[in-house]
Amino acid sequence: MANAETLVLSGARIIDGTGTEPVRGRSVVVEKGMISAVVDDARAPRGTGVDLAGHTLLPGLINCHVHLCLGAEPDPVRPLREEPLAMTAIKALVRARQTAEAGVTTVRDLGGRDYVEIAVRRAIQEGLATGPRIVAAGRPVCMTGGHGHWLAREADGPDDARKAVREQLKAGADVIKIIATGGVLTPGVEPGSPQLTLDEMRAAIEEAGKAGRRTAAHAMASTGIADAIAAGITSIEHGIYLTDEIVARMRRDGTFLVPTLNAPAAIATGGLAAGIPEYAVRKSEVVIPPHVASFQLAHRAGVRIAAGADSGTPLNFHGSLLPELELMSKYGMTPLEAIRAATVTAADCLGLGSVTGRIAAGYAADLIAVAGESAERLSALADLRLVLINGRTVRRDDGR
Repeated sequence: MANAETLVLSGARIIDGTGTEPVRGRSVVVEKGMISAVVDDARAPRGTGVDLAGHTLLPGLINCHVHLCLGAEPDPVRPLREEPLAMTAIKALVRARQTAEAGVTTVRDLGGRDYVEIAVRRAIQEGLATGPRIVAAGRPVCMTGGHGHWLAREADGPDDARKAVREQLKAGADVIKIIATGGVLTPGVEPGSPQLTLDEMRAAIEEAGKAGRRTAAHAMASTGIADAIAAGITSIEHGIYLTDEIVARMRRDGTFLVPTLNAPAAIATGGLAAGIPEYAVRKSEVVIPPHVASFQLAHRAGVRIAAGADSGTPLNFHGSLLPELELMSKYGMTPLEAIRAATVTAADCLGLGSVTGRIAAGYAADLIAVAGESAERLSALADLRLVLINGRTVRRDDGR
């Protein structure tokens, strides 16, 4: 990867991440990994110029829900349990690079294996590997036998939940994830069932807050969602069974929704023929209709929606965020709204709203350029020509 002293990106339509219409005639100046200025083309300083005529320049995309230790196999839990830990680490590094090269410059990893994802975060930070900025949760906190127990820290009672959070903080977690309800990929539990209690979640969230950490709740069932919100959660992951009362509370409290629409959709599309376990296919087919309806309800109500794909679940591959954004658009968002969900809103959800997700002076030079007009046509995001992370070139394809 290369880093020029001063890089001047000119000629593109610019989507700055705020949701406003694209602008032309502006140049983005990058110095020392940061955006130092956004100026009229005529006022651009001397430097290494990149002509992006015919392209759209956007903030790097943010995927708020990934699992770098899961490989999107039909049954990704099996290799996680059976392969050597060193192999999981190597694969996670490869997936991180694939993600960055696909234009996703920041991810939030919400559960891995033995803190491999935290080691990957460190390798990227120290320049040993190429990858996105990683916000890592370590082990999610679930009840004994709860959803995701195969990668989580099982806890029972408020005191144990508090201790479980402290263990994740000790391991280096940036965010704390709790499991409020059942889910799809764990046999023997149902998405509609509540799991951690309100008191357990309050204890976990309080402990995270003392350390200045945000929180995320795997929450599908209405009761579990409502309890997580009452306990002070930052974001609801999945949000399958929302209600009018829940979305009103989310809007009032500023709770984010990370819908992960592609996760059950990919499972249902692949089905038994792809080798996906029967229980996962059955549950996915059941949750898709209320999942879509809940997303639309939240969107209409003005809930802050951040993009997250649950990458790593069956046939839900690491890399491009486009499949998730296209579903968000299919079910009601405009292309610009979907891009905003994957940039400025996602950055705010992760607590990085002053760091990334926008094209403005003082922000990290996390930038992507695509051929064509992504503001009108999300599919243009697949025609990626340039990726910068902290001003460093991860991918460059001039299309010549």
